[in-house]
Amino acid sequence: MRMFMMKTTSRLTLAALLATLAFALPAAAQSVDSIADVAAKFDDAPRPLKTKAPRYPEKLRAQGVSGAVVVVLVIDEAGKVMAAEASKASHEEFREPAVLAVREWTFVPAKVAGKAVRARVNIPVTFSLEG
Repeated sequence: MRMFMMKTTSRLTLAALLATLAFALPAAAQSVDSIADVAAKFDDAPRPLKTKAPRYPEKLRAQGVSGAVVVVLVIDEAGKVMAAEASKASHEEFREPAVLAVREWTFVPAKVAGKAVRARVNIPVTFSLEG
């Protein structure tokens, strides 16, 4: 009986830990496709308010490589990034820094009929050694 109680307690503790971790994940760690009620068409497109430049991968900087990433975002009604994923990248090493940077951006939210809505948009992120 004691062995059964230990296993049950361990399972409950593990379940509680996993539930806590799920709630602790940032909203931007969600999948773009997992978010419901997202507008793809809107009267007013979301506009960036606060942006952050991505970290340039040192290896590519040293090689003089530039490129771009297309990041797909879901932006909520308050202008916060709910999810971000790289859909295309000229170099794999650009994907992660582009997504991490864009997750920190804030936006004027998209609007439909004057009301702020969740929106799905594609944002190009450029990695350039010039300027």
